[in-house]
Amino acid sequence: MTVNADISTPSATWRDLPAAQQPEYPDQEALRAVTADLASYPPLVFAGECDQLRARLGAVARGEAFLLQGGDCAEAFDQVSADQIRAKLKTLLQMSAVLTYAAAVPVVKVGRIAGQYSKPRSKPTERRDGVELPSYRGDSVNSPEFTVEARTPDPERLRRMYHSSAATLNLVRGFTTGGYADLRQVHAWNQDFVRNSASGQRYDALAREIDSALSFMKACGADPAEFHSVEFYASHEALLLDYEAALTRVDSRTGRLYDVSGHMVWIGERTRQLDGAHIEFAAQVRNPVGVKLGPTTSAEEALTLIDRLDPEREPGRLTFITRMGADRIRDRLPELVEKVTASGAQVVWVCDPMHGNTFEAASGYKTRRFDDVLDEVKGFFEVHKALGTHPGGIHVELTGDDVTECVGGGDEIFVDDLHQRYETACDPRLNRSQSLDLAFLVAEMYRAQ
Repeated sequence: MTVNADISTPSATWRDLPAAQQPEYPDQEALRAVTADLASYPPLVFAGECDQLRARLGAVARGEAFLLQGGDCAEAFDQVSADQIRAKLKTLLQMSAVLTYAAAVPVVKVGRIAGQYSKPRSKPTERRDGVELPSYRGDSVNSPEFTVEARTPDPERLRRMYHSSAATLNLVRGFTTGGYADLRQVHAWNQDFVRNSASGQRYDALAREIDSALSFMKACGADPAEFHSVEFYASHEALLLDYEAALTRVDSRTGRLYDVSGHMVWIGERTRQLDGAHIEFAAQVRNPVGVKLGPTTSAEEALTLIDRLDPEREPGRLTFITRMGADRIRDRLPELVEKVTASGAQVVWVCDPMHGNTFEAASGYKTRRFDDVLDEVKGFFEVHKALGTHPGGIHVELTGDDVTECVGGGDEIFVDDLHQRYETACDPRLNRSQSLDLAFLVAEMYRAQ
C-alpha cells in the first residue's frame, strides 16, 4: 500500500513508494484527522539529542565503545506504570554496569522503549476455528483479542501511542537524571533480586567491587558528574510510516529533517526493500538509523543500503543489526563484514540474537533457548575477532519482570515452565536473570577480543 499522502513533509519522496506491513485502516478520513493532529504535537525527542547519540554511535563504529540496546518485543498500553518502566530501566542499567566494569568499555545505552508499540507480522491475517481476522500488529494498531472489533485497525491508537511514549520518556528522564541512575545505587538496583538468584548474587559481588572503586576515587578527590546520571536514548522500529511522518520535523538549526518520535529508528527485515518506502524515509531523516539484516542478506544489498542511508560515510549514522540465527551466523556474517569493511564504510555492527532463534514448543508457546541466544552472540564475536573488526553491540528483547518466556539460563526455565508467566503479546523475552547472565557472558567475550 501507499501511505497517507495528505500530510506535507519536505522531501517526502518516499510517499509514492510501496510501503510494506502497513495496516489497512477502514476509515481513511479518521486516519488523516489523527495524523494531522500528531503533526501539531510537540516533539518527543530533540534533534540535538539525536545528534548526540549519533556521535556516541560514532565511537562504537570506531571500536571505542559498545552498544547495549534492549527492551520489550512490543510495548503495551497497559504496561506503562512507573514500576514496570523502572524494572526495564533497572535491568538495562545493571547490564550496563556489568559491561562497563567487567569489560572496561564505555557503554551506549539505548532502549527499545517509548515507541515500540508496532510489530510486523509474517501473515496479514490469522485464522481460528474457521474465522479469519486481521493479525494483531501491536497496540498502536489493534488489540490481541480475537474479535472483529478488537482486530480492526484504529487510527486513534496512534494518538495513544504518542501519549504513552511521552509519559514513558518523561519517567525515564526523571530516573536517569534524578539520582536513580547514580552508580552508587548499584546495590539498590539489586535488593529484590540477590537473595533468590545466582545471577543476582554474582551481580552483587560486582556491585561491591564498584562500591570500593568509587570510594577509592572519592577519597582521591575524584567524583565525576558522569557517575551521578546516565545518558539513555530511546529507539523503536519505524514501522508505521503515517505515525513517523507526522512526527518528522525540520530542525531550525540546520534545516534538516529529524524523526522526533525517537532518538534512533530502525528498519526491519520485512520492510528493508531497496525500492520501498521505509528505506527512502530513513534516507531522508538525520537520526541515527539501523537496519536489520537476516541470513538471506547479500553483500551487494548491504553495500547498496550504505549508499542509500549513509552516502557521506559518517560513523554513527548507520547500524547494521544482524539477526542470522545461531546455526547461520558463522557462515553468513563474514562476507558481509569483509565487503562492508573493504568499502571503507564505518558502520556499527550489532548482534540481535533473538529473532533468528525462535521456535514453537509442543505446548504452542513461541520460545527461544538461552543457549541458542548465547551461541549466536559467540558466533558474532568469533567472526569479528577473525576479521579484526569491532563487535559493536547487542540488541535484545528483554523485560525486568520474572517472566517464563525463554528456556534455559542460570536459573533454568524448562519448556514445561513456559505457561507460568508467559506475558508477552508477541515474541518471547529474556527475563531479568537471563539478561544479567547474558551481560556477564558478553563481558567475558569482549575482554577476550
